[in-house]
Amino acid sequence: MPTYTVTAAAGRLTGSQKQEIARAITRSHSEATGAQGFFAQVIFQAIPPGDHFLGGAPLASDQLFVQGQIRAGRSAHQKRGLLDAIVTLVANATGAERRSIWVYLSELPPSHMVEYGQVLPEPGAESEWLDSMPEPDREFLLGLGK
Repeated sequence: MPTYTVTAAAGRLTGSQKQEIARAITRSHSEATGAQGFFAQVIFQAIPPGDHFLGGAPLASDQLFVQGQIRAGRSAHQKRGLLDAIVTLVANATGAERRSIWVYLSELPPSHMVEYGQVLPEPGAESEWLDSMPEPDREFLLGLGK
């Protein structure tokens, strides 16, 4: 359901930092939305030197970007808590200044998303959605992240 893409300069993030960020984003998303953790995926992208510009000039500062695509239907309070949590967890994992961490959330209607071969449920209907899946698919999902 949620897909978070973390983008940073090539070599900026270590493997352990990526693992910490992925776990923390998954946990933060679950805590903010109530959705099961197996729905969250985190993808890391590295920007090669010379491929990132800010204000028309080559980027000369430490910047980390998180773009989250989430299902529409979350409250403003939930989204604000999620934004704050992501900035904090990325800062803690990387030692970056908070001003260097930019986070964007984009909402998609659940009916416009298919994951695990199924159109996604409205927020709050995840358990029913999971229960309606074929047993092998449900077992696969429940085994993720363990």
